[in-house]
Amino acid sequence: MAYSDFTLSKFKKKFNIHIDEEIDLFANIEPAERSNILTNTLNETTELALAINTKKARSEMIITPILLEVRSKKIIRLVYFPVQILMLILKKG
Repeated sequence: MAYSDFTLSKFKKKFNIHIDEEIDLFANIEPAERSNILTNTLNETTELALAINTKKARSEMIITPILLEVRSKKIIRLVYFPVQILMLILKKG
């Protein structure tokens, strides 16, 4: 399946997945202070990512640093799969 053909509804149907959107996964998570590294990274990259205005730029320059911060602080158990890796796993399954 090409990425452009991928939809959540197709994924749920093909793999018989039910998504419960009523559960608040973060209800018991306390707010955490962000590190100086994350603050500096976002200060340097956010404006550029928004100027480039692509999903890839936003992912690499804004989302990924935040996810890495969450992972490094062990705030929640997090496994981060870039889209290309996820697509390879789905094709193998």
